[in-house]
Amino acid sequence: MNISLSALAELVEGEIVNGAPDTVITGFASLAEARQGDLSFFSDTRYIARMDCTRASAVLVPQTWSSETQKAACIRVENPSQAFEKVVDRFGFHASPFSVGIHPSAVIAESVKANRDTLSIGANAVIEAGAQIGDGAEIGAGCFVGKDAQIGSGAKLFPNVTVLEACTVGDRSILHSGVVIGADGFGYEFDKGRHRKIRQAGIVQIDADVEIGAGTTIDRARFGRTWIGEGTKIDNLVQIGHNVVLGKHCILVSGTAIAGSAVIGDYVVMAAQCGVAGHVTIGAQVTLGGRCGVTKDLPNGPAMYLGYPAIPVKEEKRRLGGINRLPKLLERLRKLEAEVAKLCPDALETVADSD
Repeated sequence: MNISLSALAELVEGEIVNGAPDTVITGFASLAEARQGDLSFFSDTRYIARMDCTRASAVLVPQTWSSETQKAACIRVENPSQAFEKVVDRFGFHASPFSVGIHPSAVIAESVKANRDTLSIGANAVIEAGAQIGDGAEIGAGCFVGKDAQIGSGAKLFPNVTVLEACTVGDRSILHSGVVIGADGFGYEFDKGRHRKIRQAGIVQIDADVEIGAGTTIDRARFGRTWIGEGTKIDNLVQIGHNVVLGKHCILVSGTAIAGSAVIGDYVVMAAQCGVAGHVTIGAQVTLGGRCGVTKDLPNGPAMYLGYPAIPVKEEKRRLGGINRLPKLLERLRKLEAEVAKLCPDALETVADSD
């Protein structure tokens, strides 16, 4: 990257409000990490302290920003975050583009249904009999696609993804490395002093435009299907149990775990390390804060919940506020006891004896 401030302003359709137009920008970084020559962006007032001390040479700022005391050059734009993304997209790292071709070491059963002239299949990938692969799909090195599985058109499987027997991945869906689709659900019955495994005979169905982060596992159903709705985005290291139904356009952040047969509505957001008990229902447009634990059904939102067990955000904030006040209340109680002891020495002993 090597671009003048004036050219950069033109690229992001912004206005230079201070700084020399011929200033050269050679990189980009966050406000805290930026160095001379870097471009950064500012859009959230929570980070005003970082804005004040950033060493960036230029910063993308909102239209309302006043740069009177700002050392860095400023470019006003409609949306700093989106403008910064445009710069990153132009000058940042790009993964290798899609390239049609099948590596010689890939093992593809003869009965696989696919137009092989449209596919990209990496080294040591294995695609078993009866599988169907849509046009333009990309199967990375070391991937495994099981018998009768289906991979949609334009889907991308990064290296070492596993899609087991009869499971389906929708068009344009993205599965990052280490994802396992269709491992057995965790089902056992205690019988005659032993844990007897219950056969898991269902599938996993992943609809179109879903993205699943590295190391996430989605278990096959005991019967029927575990179902991930269209447009849902799942972060790294998420566990989804058997027969879960996850709605459309949901967001699941890292470390979240959903137990078997839970039903999650559309547009639900789960922050990091949330837990959902089995067989509960979470309504559409519900947001769960970090480490939230859902143990009973939650109605349709919009609504936000916090805590364990999950309760409405206002109630949880009041509860936490009360807990945080306990040390001060305890100190006040000790002072009151000391005053009472001075006025009536026998009073506290009488109360203690009655307890």
